[in-house]
Amino acid sequence: MNAPFAPSSTERYLGWRPERCDRVALVLQGGGALGAYQAGVYQALHQADIEPDWVSGVSIGAINSAIIAGNPRERRLERLQQFWERITDRKVWWYTPEGDVFRQARNAQSSLYTMLLGQPGFFEPRKVNPWLAFAGASDATSFYDTAPLRETLLELVDFDLINSRRIHFSVGAVNALSGNFVYFDNMLEEITPEHVMASGALPPAFPTVQIGTDHYWDGGIVSNTPLQHLLAQDDTLNSLIFQVDLFSSRGPLPRTLQDVMGRHKDIMYSSRTRLMTDLFQTLQGWKKKAHDALSKIPDAELSADDRKLRDELALLPEHTILQLIYQQKSYEGHAKDYEFSRTSMTDHWRSGHEDTKQTLTRKDWLVIPPDGAGIWTHDVHRDFERR
Repeated sequence: MNAPFAPSSTERYLGWRPERCDRVALVLQGGGALGAYQAGVYQALHQADIEPDWVSGVSIGAINSAIIAGNPRERRLERLQQFWERITDRKVWWYTPEGDVFRQARNAQSSLYTMLLGQPGFFEPRKVNPWLAFAGASDATSFYDTAPLRETLLELVDFDLINSRRIHFSVGAVNALSGNFVYFDNMLEEITPEHVMASGALPPAFPTVQIGTDHYWDGGIVSNTPLQHLLAQDDTLNSLIFQVDLFSSRGPLPRTLQDVMGRHKDIMYSSRTRLMTDLFQTLQGWKKKAHDALSKIPDAELSADDRKLRDELALLPEHTILQLIYQQKSYEGHAKDYEFSRTSMTDHWRSGHEDTKQTLTRKDWLVIPPDGAGIWTHDVHRDFERR
């Protein structure tokens, strides 16, 4: 791994941000075809002149993050649209009658096409089924080849721009040998298409991606949201964080086996935002107590390291998290994350756009917490439930 880089401020676009906000972060969860929701979120932020200083993602969130960070502001929406139109460029039905039963049937056929044919510009079936391939053969460890995704990334993402560090960029993956979760961060290393592909290499559909001497799988195997990476930063930057989740931890009790499969997937891949924020708050509390204790000791009795720690602890950051969670439609089943029809993509995009517009109307949320508050979290859907 290369030595840490110094952040670049060249041509950095700030846009709107609350008072005392040092960083706007866009945190994107994995979720396959549901990732169009994240594109809709970015569209609403872009239209409100809110641009991220840091984009971080896992799986499809890593791809969306790369497109945002790897393009100048004026081309980001265009590139996102090109990507999502390319990978959904397959006609399923020429006409879908109204009614949930017809959407369910159409979605089922769409997901079947994905399983049999792959998706344009994204992945394609192996020439030999992995169950029939010899151990060690290139076809033996996955059902699909992701070479088309690499070509798409090279066309739609400027990796030189990502590596210029005008925007902080990070994606999560899992080392297939050690099982350790890692973040590929442009402040620490040079980012290539392989880093993005590694974050989305979900087995057994996709193969591991080799980077250096190691092989990596989808970060969602261990943690499907990169929020932890941001909260773990040892800095003093107050942050406005837009966390965009594609699987909801809350949902109805299943009534069919299909419901069970869908609910299992939701719980498995949903974010642990409450756990992470509680741990952050606890850590912040102990840091504040350490600062108060050190402040009661005369300077002459403190070492240089003690005084440095006391001064650093006086500048603890505050964060506001605006959590946007995709709300599954009644006709969507457990295959919703690999149902890539153009109609569903458009619906997901529109949902993300509308949810974000609604969130941005809450001006009382678009503030940084007062000193010592630590972290505030808001969710537009949960807030409406409480009204």
